[in-house]
Amino acid sequence: MQILQFDVNSIEYELVKPEVKIYEKVDESEKKKVIEDALVLFVSVEKGDTPEIAKKAIDDASAFMATLKRKRLVIYPYAHLSNNLESPQLAFEILQHMRNFAADKGLEVFSSAFGWNKRWTLAIKGHPMAEQSKRYGSSAIKPAPGPAEQKIDASRSKPVDLSIVRKSDWSGLPDSDHRTIGERLNLYSFQEISPGMVYWHNNGYIVFKELMKYIRERLDEYGYQEIATPALASLALWHVSGHIDKYRDDMFLFETDSQAMGLKPMNCPSTIMVYKSKRWSYRELPVRLADFDKLYRNEISGALSGLFRVREFIQDDAHLFVTEAQVQDELIKILMLVKELYGKFGMEYKAKVSTMPDNHLGDDKLWEKATEALKLALTTNGMKFEVKDKEGAFYGPKIDFDVKDSMGREWQCATVQLDYQLPQRFGLEYTGEDGKQHAPVIIHRVIYGSIERFIGVLTEHLHGKFPAWLSPVQVRVITISEQTNDYAQSIYKKLKEKHFRAEIDVSDRTLEYKVRDAKMMEINYTIIVGKKEQESGTISIRGRDNKQRMGVTLDDFARELEEEVRLRK
Repeated sequence: MQILQFDVNSIEYELVKPEVKIYEKVDESEKKKVIEDALVLFVSVEKGDTPEIAKKAIDDASAFMATLKRKRLVIYPYAHLSNNLESPQLAFEILQHMRNFAADKGLEVFSSAFGWNKRWTLAIKGHPMAEQSKRYGSSAIKPAPGPAEQKIDASRSKPVDLSIVRKSDWSGLPDSDHRTIGERLNLYSFQEISPGMVYWHNNGYIVFKELMKYIRERLDEYGYQEIATPALASLALWHVSGHIDKYRDDMFLFETDSQAMGLKPMNCPSTIMVYKSKRWSYRELPVRLADFDKLYRNEISGALSGLFRVREFIQDDAHLFVTEAQVQDELIKILMLVKELYGKFGMEYKAKVSTMPDNHLGDDKLWEKATEALKLALTTNGMKFEVKDKEGAFYGPKIDFDVKDSMGREWQCATVQLDYQLPQRFGLEYTGEDGKQHAPVIIHRVIYGSIERFIGVLTEHLHGKFPAWLSPVQVRVITISEQTNDYAQSIYKKLKEKHFRAEIDVSDRTLEYKVRDAKMMEINYTIIVGKKEQESGTISIRGRDNKQRMGVTLDDFARELEEEVRLRK
């Protein structure tokens, strides 16, 4: 059994039409539902699932609901999470068991009708555990498979015929979707052999690298040090941090040298180990450690969504180890960076302060103090915010920044978390001015968030029209006729010498075709050269706005473009 679990502000669904022979008959009044403040279980029933497995799933959901003080449970049949589905008849019986077990626990149970095609929308709450994937029965992840389970019998393995492996099909998506834009601009692709992982093409990787370059420059000015840590670590690390109980089901787990290991789903425990590797004085704090390593989360296939939800990703992650007296100043600086970065792209965002959850670590008064520090930093930066009760991380309150995509959906990107608990769990110290040992405070923060997700949102926000400093191709030189090919080549060579991202089209296609193609690829500037330009030693420039300037010297244009890129306009 595979389950995608959401803690929602609301779910709305409408039955459209039956899609299998076995389906539930419902009254007209039941065909459309809106349910608020509920836990939603999207369920795929798989071959071999039993009533015992159904009960285990409901027991876990019920325990989770108790910590959140939720009473409403929505059981939603969702076949798209698995390719090992049970027959409709047996699947329906298992879902009925789930409904009955939930009702026996005194929960208010809502059941989306079985066997129907539906339209639905979710408004998901913003705390870290609001979205989880669960596996039971044959789908369950084993924490640490033994060596015998990892052996591959080479003599029996069959070679994969890569000629039949294709990229994911994005046909049918709207033109505004980042997957559609990405395919048109040759930015990235998703391949069936690496589900939920991005294949960056040259064009897309240019955008990726320029964003990384920008944030690295800003972090250098703010006094950050950049580190890198291993992708693989003993599960003991996440036991100490407390993450293992929350993230085990979403981790890629292995066994090597008889030791349970995992690919890291987050950077904080590894960064803490770097801090622990030496002694620190109060004079050296704050210590700001940035980390751009790849992270891995074993999201179930039905949850994957282009760049928005992937299994392999990079965050512009950083952890600040600070004294109590430095907390407020560092929070203010981080929020200044958030304002600067999102303002650079004209992106609207919404700030949310998430407070102490019921299943938290540490003292309530310390949580209240930390929460007030976050609110004060937001107010100092002139940022409006809303409060999300009991939706903080288990180790501390946080600020989340949600950004809208082209369909109006909100995606959490930047986040700032104030943590007094992990320093204690890891025994972190620094020598204070009084000569005694003190525990630092950790500020966890990302600005872009997942770089992949940020690029997806940004691609939709800009409709693929990247500013020149980000654009994969800044200039394309095109010719009116074959007679000016040599002149066009000389211009192209000079552009490349100045390190502009330039292309040239000296094909025999019509001028109209060449101009249209450059426009389709969202190239910032098209340089058009004909006989008149060749004779005068100038160029004609057409911008993305279709405005054309004639008789411009190449040196003048190069200076203008250099300034535009330098200032990241």
